[in-house]
Amino acid sequence: MKRVYLDSAATTQVRPEVIVKMQEALTNCYGNPSSSHSFGRSAKTGIEKARKTIAKQLNAHPSEIIFTSGGTEADNMVLRCAVRDLGVKTLITSKIEHHAVLHTAWELEQEYGISLQYVELDEFGNPDLGHLESLLKKDDHKKLVSLMHVNNEIGNVLDIDAVGKLCAQYEALFHSDTVQSIGHFSWDLQKTHIHFLTAAAHKFHGPKGIGFAYIKRNSGLKPMILGGSQERGFRAGTEPFHNIVGLEEAFVLAYQNLVEEREYISSLKQYFLEKLQAAIPEVQFNGHSGKMVKSTYTLVNVCLPFDPEKALMLLFHLDINGIACSAGSACQSGSNLGSHVLMEILSAENSKKPSLRFSFSKYNTKEELDYVIQVLQEFDKN
Repeated sequence: MKRVYLDSAATTQVRPEVIVKMQEALTNCYGNPSSSHSFGRSAKTGIEKARKTIAKQLNAHPSEIIFTSGGTEADNMVLRCAVRDLGVKTLITSKIEHHAVLHTAWELEQEYGISLQYVELDEFGNPDLGHLESLLKKDDHKKLVSLMHVNNEIGNVLDIDAVGKLCAQYEALFHSDTVQSIGHFSWDLQKTHIHFLTAAAHKFHGPKGIGFAYIKRNSGLKPMILGGSQERGFRAGTEPFHNIVGLEEAFVLAYQNLVEEREYISSLKQYFLEKLQAAIPEVQFNGHSGKMVKSTYTLVNVCLPFDPEKALMLLFHLDINGIACSAGSACQSGSNLGSHVLMEILSAENSKKPSLRFSFSKYNTKEELDYVIQVLQEFDKN
């Protein structure tokens, strides 16, 4: 049986070079970075080197990079601390954000009594910037806007510069969950008006359990996790040096190979779109995922014209044929609820049909995509 992994939006295969770096760190640099002896100083030096590497690529200051356990913690930290420390009274987001943002926003509404407002979406899931502006100028309350750069389910790419300009115009704070775009898109944080962004290493061929938050200097945020002076006093806890080294290596390789790998992965997506439409003419693409210029090159979300009752077995059918993909966000595994993203944008008719997210990486091939389409056709015929 073939094994085809098309779920890189959930997590990516770790690069071999990253594994080597992490093994070296675990074997040779096991001192506590907070210790004053040479073992500790060596680890601390490595952490600061990684911080500078990331900051340089993003055109940020090293002090603005705070290592976290991943994107979920970073999102929680930014939103909670902004409300607690910066006097935010209104949080503006959308109903198709990652649950790390949505669930945190709901809790903040209950805990602090903030006004939680949602930007209207068009039929493809794009935020209405005119509506966003009307929310921003509604009153003089301190506002925080949280809109993700690349949607993790349908792949829509936000015009982050346009949102940033609106936030600057109305003196609002701007946070973006960039978990699906860091490592896949170029950034210059001196040219983009943004106060906070979040990232996770396992989305760009690094290890799980490590990520970072960009927190603009002099933001006024205070620590959420207390107990030590790590991360310049912002996040207590002994740093996982081996994971930070892995993140750095994956980050460096992602941007060293960005142009080449983007071109290759884009060609895979274009090939898949064309072959799938030829094989299953009634297929539809959710959001803007079927358009190369309006969505990320790393994923496509398809609505298949299969019988809804029969489609209950579709993921199982793919799995027993060695194919990994997602029916929705992987973070919803174990839940009986459908995708909250698709529920917001699909018609009543299409919401009954099976939708699948296929996400690509440098490790995929056109032969694999041919096999996936073949398996889908066989399922439709049986």
